[in-house]
Amino acid sequence: AANQLQYIPNSFARGLKTSQSKLLGVFLPTMDNPYYPMLMQYIEKYTARLGYSVILCCTYRNPEREKAYLDLCEEKHMDGVIYLFTPNWMKRVVQLSHTIPVVLLSEKSDDIPLNTISLNGFRCGYLVAKYLLDLGHRDVAFITPPLTRRQWQRSRRVDGFVKEYEKEGLAGHVLIKAADESVDRTLPKMDSEYSMGYQLTMELLKEDRNFTAIAGQNDMMALGAIDALEESRIRVPKDVSVIGCDDTFYSGIRRLSLTTIDHFVALKGRDACDIIIRKIMMND
Repeated sequence: AANQLQYIPNSFARGLKTSQSKLLGVFLPTMDNPYYPMLMQYIEKYTARLGYSVILCCTYRNPEREKAYLDLCEEKHMDGVIYLFTPNWMKRVVQLSHTIPVVLLSEKSDDIPLNTISLNGFRCGYLVAKYLLDLGHRDVAFITPPLTRRQWQRSRRVDGFVKEYEKEGLAGHVLIKAADESVDRTLPKMDSEYSMGYQLTMELLKEDRNFTAIAGQNDMMALGAIDALEESRIRVPKDVSVIGCDDTFYSGIRRLSLTTIDHFVALKGRDACDIIIRKIMMND
């Protein structure tokens, strides 16, 4: 009879009865970096097996947009929330975690009382620096999005990179080129991080700075750097080497073949799902 009448169950009403909505909110800061859609895909894959639906909450780094999604999480009685970046509304998220399980996938901080899968950006920066040092690169540049207090996790990769060069007595041989903080206040386009890498590299070239390698905060910035260098008739890697971080799909394209750091995205997505599901089951 239900099939004949094309009846659609009311998931909200069913959730009130079972105390479960089977909904998870996943917060991500942007869609222009393929790292986040890749991570989202794994999270959806793992949670779908357990009958959960995922609501994508893309904030575009806008605090007010993030707050609206937090309101939605409470309004829809979501079973759990996974953050793929450090929340802007930390007090609100901590308060929410008392009633709804929350898992953070970002840099670990002792000041954040949330279940966290640490990305360890400092070690990423260290690995990038060590790779370049082993290749003999003494004069290097690091290009990055804005290094602001709100986006402090970006500085962790820079810190790990610089510390390794300092350890080798090459502190003055590292150029840090960061985008202006106004970038984070504008709605990103699909090529925002690529364009940022391109523009910062062009600025380095115009300033006639001395470097034999460029490290990008992520793969998209590194790809932008490659295009800027080749457009300026600088051969990669013969004249200048380029390395990224995140091991996104584009880095493996044979024509590009970008050296990068693998984040084991599938494992991080799986672990985030395991934690959130266990916490949901404990609350039943």
